[in-house]
Amino acid sequence: MLAELSGDPALPHGQRLPADLMRALELAGVDRSDVELFAVAVGPGSYTGMRVGIATVQGLAMATGTRVVPVSTLDALARAGTNAARVIGAWMDAQRGEVYAALYAPDGGDVLMPPVAARPADLVEAWAQAIGTRDAVFIGDGAVRYREAIEPVLGARASVMAPPPLAGLVGQIAAAHPARAVLPHAVIPMYVRKPDVELARDRRSGA
Repeated sequence: MLAELSGDPALPHGQRLPADLMRALELAGVDRSDVELFAVAVGPGSYTGMRVGIATVQGLAMATGTRVVPVSTLDALARAGTNAARVIGAWMDAQRGEVYAALYAPDGGDVLMPPVAARPADLVEAWAQAIGTRDAVFIGDGAVRYREAIEPVLGARASVMAPPPLAGLVGQIAAAHPARAVLPHAVIPMYVRKPDVELARDRRSGA
């Protein structure tokens, strides 16, 4: 990894992202023309953040004739938790009392339970059989926030990790799997749960 930085969360995504990208290139000593492959986190996550991030990378890739590797944010979290023996629960805070989550083998690559949006207590109960008697590491802001839903079920067999910056991990996954690259227009968000605007529309329709 040549450079990694975190943007100012007080600024809107669209305002901060272009300058952050240019700064990252500057820190790495790399010109845009040197980039051979792009990677982008496609979710799950913030609807606005995903759309801005994907659109920005699509624009850069189209302008340079470069392909893009779409990477699940949960996959990036799982890579951060890679270890020798413990299964990995990637948990992101999905708001509304839910988490976006997936369960992985210790290598951080093999998916044991597919991505879902669920209430933390329900999810731990649903995963208990898949985890069995093994130790587990739960990683992500959702794991930190809902630690109390994990520990009563798994006890000392479970540990909780705060999420690291994910940009570099997304890039590493893309570099390891260049065959997953697609044309820019083929990159689509991974929502797992409907965006809030659609949920609100569904509620109005139901009413």
